[in-house]
Amino acid sequence: MKSAVLIVDDERASRYGMKRALEKEGYSILEAGSVGEAERAIQDDSPAVVLLDVRLASESGLDYLPTLASKDFPPVVIIVTAHGSEKMAVQAIKLGAYDYLAKPFDVDELRILVRNAVEAYSLRTDNERLRRELTAIGTFGRLIGSSPAMEKIYSLIEKVAPTDAIVLLTGESGTGKEMVAREIHSRSGRSQGPYVTLNCAAMPEELIESELFGHEKGAFTGASNRRIGKFEAANRGSLFLDEVADMSASTQAKVLRVIEDKQFQRLGSGETLSSDARLISASNKPLEKEVESGRFREDLYYRLCVVKINLPTLRERRSDIPALAQDFCNRFSLAYKNKSLRISNGVLQRLLEHDWPGNVRQLRNTIERSVVLSEGDEITLQTFPDDIRERRNAAEWTSVESGDADVREGLDFRTAKKHFERKYIESSLDRAGGNVTKAAAALGMHRQSLQHKIKELGLSKKFVSGD
Repeated sequence: MKSAVLIVDDERASRYGMKRALEKEGYSILEAGSVGEAERAIQDDSPAVVLLDVRLASESGLDYLPTLASKDFPPVVIIVTAHGSEKMAVQAIKLGAYDYLAKPFDVDELRILVRNAVEAYSLRTDNERLRRELTAIGTFGRLIGSSPAMEKIYSLIEKVAPTDAIVLLTGESGTGKEMVAREIHSRSGRSQGPYVTLNCAAMPEELIESELFGHEKGAFTGASNRRIGKFEAANRGSLFLDEVADMSASTQAKVLRVIEDKQFQRLGSGETLSSDARLISASNKPLEKEVESGRFREDLYYRLCVVKINLPTLRERRSDIPALAQDFCNRFSLAYKNKSLRISNGVLQRLLEHDWPGNVRQLRNTIERSVVLSEGDEITLQTFPDDIRERRNAAEWTSVESGDADVREGLDFRTAKKHFERKYIESSLDRAGGNVTKAAAALGMHRQSLQHKIKELGLSKKFVSGD
C-alpha cells in the first residue's frame, strides 16, 4: 500500500513542484492550501508525512504543529521554510517537527527527507500500536499478563473468590501476592466490605498482637487510647496478613483461635469480640519447611492452607514482561513527566534478557527509576542500574512456561512482538466475528494492512473471509 504524503502550502505552484517530485517515488499525494483543508485530508486519509509550509496565507504552520502532534497516530512533519529562515525551522523541530526543507528545495533532498520520514512513521506507529496492544492484552482486574502461568492464577482466583475459603499465597518476594489478595477480595461477595492489610514481618510480639486484636487504654506502656485491631476492622470484609511466617508462637496460637472460633479479645480486656473477616495470608518462606523446623504451628498451617496459590516468578512468565513494563512506563511517565514515554526495542530486549531476582517489584522500580532519569521522550539503557544495563549471557529459558513456544525460541524482541501481535489481532478478529473490515477499524489499521498481517502471522486459515 502506498504511503500518503500531505503537502500543506498556500502556493499552488509550490505544491505542484513537490507533488511531481514525489509521485515518481510511488507516494499517494494529498494537497491542502490551508489548515482547514489539511485537517479534512488527515481525517479522510491519515497521511504518514506532512510537508508543512511555515507561512500560510493567514495562518502559521508553527501554530498548527501542536494539533498535528496530538493526533492518535500523528504524522511525521517536515517543515518547509523560505531560504534563510533556519532559525524558525529549529524552533519548529523543538515543537515536534521531524526535519525541515528550505525553499528553493533540491528534488533529491526532498525525496530523501520524505523517504526517511515515511520509515520513521512506520516504525513509530508500529511501536505505538504494539504498546497499546500490550497494555490491552492479558489484563485481569489489576493483574497484567497473558502467559500460561498467569492464566492458571486467574482461573484459581475466579474459583476461590466467590467463596469464603481461606487462601494462602506463596511465592518469591515481589511476585504480586498483595495484588492477588486484592483481586480475590474485589471479586468476592465481600467486595463492598473493608479490605484490611497487615505485614507481620519483623514486628515485636506486643505490637503485632495490638495491631491484630486491638488494645484497651492502659493495656501496656504507651497505650494511651483504645485501639481497634485488624480483625475487628476487617469484619464482613477481608484481612490480608503478609509474611505470616514471621509471627511469634504466641501470636500464631491466638490467630488460630480466631480462625477456629471467630472470637478474640483486645489486649487488656476480658470482653470477647467476634469477627467475620475472610482471611488471606501470604509468605515468601516455604511454610512446610517452617513447620518441619518447629518455627510454625502445623495446625495453623493447615488452617491457612485451605486453598494454596503459588505465584510464578517473573523468570517463569517472561512473555508478560513487555506488557508489565509498558503499563509501569505509562503510569510513571504520566505521573512524573505529564506525558507518555516510549520504551525502545533495545531496552525491551534487555528487559527480556534479565533474570529479575526481585520479580515484578524490581521491574516496577527499574521502570520508575528510568522514567525519572530520562531526559527525552524515550527510556534508554543509560537510565538503568548497572546490573541490568550491562549485557550478560542470556539465561537459559528452561523455566519459561510450557506452551509458550514463540517466546522460548529466543530473546529477540521481534519474536516477542510477533507473539503479542498474533494474540491481539486474533482476539480482535474474534470480537469482530471474523470481519476483517470491522477488526481493522477497531485496530486503527487499513484493511489491506490487516490482511497482510493475518497472512504473515499464519491466521489466514482461521479468518479466510474479509467480511
